[in-house]
Amino acid sequence: MSEVKNLVKVERLVGEIDIPGDKSISHRAVMFGSIATGQTLISNFLMGADCLSTVSCFRKMGVTINIEEGQVSVDGKGLAGLVEPTDILDVGNSGTTTRLMMGILAGASFHSCVIGDESIARRPMSRVTNPLKMMGANIDGRENGQYTPLSIRGGDLKGIQYSSPVASAQVKSAILLAGLQTSGEETIVTEPHKSRDHTERMLRAFGVKVEEDDKSASIVGGQSLQATNIFVPGDISSAAFFLVAGAIVPNSEIVLKNVGINPTRTGILDVLKMMGASIEIIPHKEQSFEPIADIIIKTSTLKGTIIDGDLIPKLIDEIPVIALLATQAEGQTIIKDASELKVKETNRIDTVVGELSKIGAAIKATDDGMIITGKTALVGNAVVSSHGDHRIGMMLAIASCITNEPVQLEDAGAIDVSYPNFFEHLSLLSK
Repeated sequence: MSEVKNLVKVERLVGEIDIPGDKSISHRAVMFGSIATGQTLISNFLMGADCLSTVSCFRKMGVTINIEEGQVSVDGKGLAGLVEPTDILDVGNSGTTTRLMMGILAGASFHSCVIGDESIARRPMSRVTNPLKMMGANIDGRENGQYTPLSIRGGDLKGIQYSSPVASAQVKSAILLAGLQTSGEETIVTEPHKSRDHTERMLRAFGVKVEEDDKSASIVGGQSLQATNIFVPGDISSAAFFLVAGAIVPNSEIVLKNVGINPTRTGILDVLKMMGASIEIIPHKEQSFEPIADIIIKTSTLKGTIIDGDLIPKLIDEIPVIALLATQAEGQTIIKDASELKVKETNRIDTVVGELSKIGAAIKATDDGMIITGKTALVGNAVVSSHGDHRIGMMLAIASCITNEPVQLEDAGAIDVSYPNFFEHLSLLSK
């Protein structure tokens, strides 16, 4: 039986917390460390289920990875040092593991089989498998490689110029990682909007030259990665839940420490400012391949806004909790250009609308987003569900902080995917 949590209203949220390591960066640190030469040490690694799936997959390909007290050491073998796995590579619930790893496997000299859970089996993989096939990879799977399980036999890859129909860091990263394995050819990926650039930044930290502009990134094959030490900033997607909590729970003031503020990820901060939130961002002076800051959020008087266009790729994972934020803003908030939400862990448009409606939100779905009317008093005495989606689960837990009656959250265990100590932090701040 899935874990059930009984959640109650809180009077206020006060204090400071260290946000757990960024999921996207933790994944990449293990992958890039595995294909680099030498030992990479990773600090503040996210010990969530998704990132541990990445660790498991690369161990199966012969990489020695040790985990001790939040620090991970990866004994890199170089791209040519990976070995054919004797077992299926199980990615669990992790779309990032699936898609980025495919870019690495596309040029490997062996066969591999990739599988995931029921959620992964529903998520479209053709957006990655199609360009990788264009580069020369041999990939098959359900519906001609559209869905897992996937069978991959690495090929002699060639560089391509690819115009992606979606702004997706996972698509871009997979193609760049495959491009790294061509014989000195250039691979260029162009997107409709710039997606998050963690791959480009981290490849540079590992000594790889990557070029980029407003909408494209390029790499020349034949380069090798050299081991380095990585500090993983706090995940702004995880911080988003407490940023919203601090803004909507009365008499609150929360300090979030060591949060990554990569400009391709800060859409949640833009939205909070647009809606009039009381927020202060204190950047760290120390240099890192990723910018880091402490963020102070206080209870705020909010107003509705329109969220669309180039802003959407910078906050796609935060839209569930932004929808909650909008229920507490005066007037109408319109979210559009977000059809990508339909192919996340759940169809997040329908799921967010359905679950928030259970607790009294005035919210309706559109083809590419949702419309929320506020300010609305949220009611409890309801049973809600994460539907196996960690971000839906955390959003509903934050919503319960302001409902007038208790809320029962089903499948609360899904939250462990990205924030294993989420409820511990919520309890720590509750006064």
